[in-house]
Amino acid sequence: MTIKQALISVSDKTGVIDLARSLQQSGIIILSTGGTARLLQDENIPVIEISNYTGFPEMLDGRVKTLHPKIHAGILARNDLPDHCSAMEKAGIADIELVIVNLYPFTQTIAKADCTLEDAIENIDIGGPTMVRAAAKNYRKVTVITDPADYPVLLNEIASNNGVVSAASRFKFSQKAFSHTAAYDSAISNYLTAINDDESRNDFPASLNLNFNIVQHLRYGENPHQKAAFYKDLQPLAGGLASSHQIQGKALSYNNIADTDAAWECVKSFENPACVIIKHANPCGVAVADNILNAYQNAFSTDSTSAFGGIIAFNRPLDANTASAVLKQFVEVIIAPDITGEAKIILSQKNNIRVLALPLAYASNRYDLKRIGGGLLVQTPDDHRLTLADLKVVTQKKPTEQQLNDLLFAWRVAKFVKSNTIVFCQDNRTLGIGAGQMSRVDSAKIATIKAQQAGLELTDSVVASDAFFPFRDGLDVVVQAGAKAVIQPGGSIRDDEVIAAADEQDVAMVFTGIRHFRH
Repeated sequence: MTIKQALISVSDKTGVIDLARSLQQSGIIILSTGGTARLLQDENIPVIEISNYTGFPEMLDGRVKTLHPKIHAGILARNDLPDHCSAMEKAGIADIELVIVNLYPFTQTIAKADCTLEDAIENIDIGGPTMVRAAAKNYRKVTVITDPADYPVLLNEIASNNGVVSAASRFKFSQKAFSHTAAYDSAISNYLTAINDDESRNDFPASLNLNFNIVQHLRYGENPHQKAAFYKDLQPLAGGLASSHQIQGKALSYNNIADTDAAWECVKSFENPACVIIKHANPCGVAVADNILNAYQNAFSTDSTSAFGGIIAFNRPLDANTASAVLKQFVEVIIAPDITGEAKIILSQKNNIRVLALPLAYASNRYDLKRIGGGLLVQTPDDHRLTLADLKVVTQKKPTEQQLNDLLFAWRVAKFVKSNTIVFCQDNRTLGIGAGQMSRVDSAKIATIKAQQAGLELTDSVVASDAFFPFRDGLDVVVQAGAKAVIQPGGSIRDDEVIAAADEQDVAMVFTGIRHFRH
């Protein structure tokens, strides 16, 4: 269909003036509503206001303006159906072949700290979604645009095809429009079903709607027989992995993405130059130092065997010296806030290595999600940040200032290790990590063995346990290995027994009052 008449009604006015001027120059009649019409008129762009077009004035403070047969028949009529054509001719209604609509800013409104229920309700669009859905349904005749980023594509097709938008493009725009209204309705449902009778808000809505856009189809999932795809939030978090930029290397795999996210979130938790090496979703080496080269070397030496084929994350730009050091090992993915020009040249020697850049930012996802059979587990993120003031010394022996610093470091690492977790640390570096065991005492033994295999001395080290010691046996293992200070949540019915064991062995112990289970 040649576009002869367009309806423009947008909340987001980005690019709309240039768009409307181009449409007008192409001989297309423009219909518009309230604020959009006034904006175009101020720019001397000919426009017919909807109320003049329908012969019915806007009413109820603008709530009713486009909900009119002359608008919706113009959008919904099918020109391939004789009955539709005759009905349109009898009613004297012209076709509307182009609908450019975006909706009241509901999500932006509810994101404001002072948003009230009344504010939210007033920003629920009614006429806009109705027009968008009508146009998207009738995509064989109508082109519907909901995203200003699509204006150049639209104008290019109109200019190239004598006012006609291709069938393929109309269908793509239709798909995007239905996704747009679905996300809009989902946001409304998520917000409203979390509101109580007294207008206070729950942490979780009664009906949870999720919307993501596909980034890429992956070769396979965790295993080659599984199909997989990567999606991102409609509005991705700043500093979240979905916003990263791949500089070089093969396409990311399912496991690459999952492990890189774990590495990135861990390395972001440190203020000073840090390096985190991840293998199968667990840190196998973490260190903080005066620069990232030293941090990398210390992290790598924790468990150089497990670091083979790992994911390496830095919280500072990757420089040439560090890039050269990293290339001496086999690595799957490197991620940093930036990659210097010299480092890029060095890394290009092994162009299969996946290299990602992502500026640091510290926002958290609203929810953590885990699928179960026929359902979904939802929780708020584990973003608790422990400070010295939170620690409770429970033993006769008090930790030194250096030990306190190392205990906090070990606690941050433990947060990102699969439970049950035991982490030996000293001087802002990991020495031995025990992860994912069914028994905490076994994790303690594994962490000790890993340190011994790496040739690292545990004498005078500190230890973090992500949850309490249910018995003294786990504590005995780490103390016998050389630990002199321990950080753990506390809360066991046998806390007194464990504290007595620490006192008996002249070891300092602090309680955090919280745990970091990670399953």
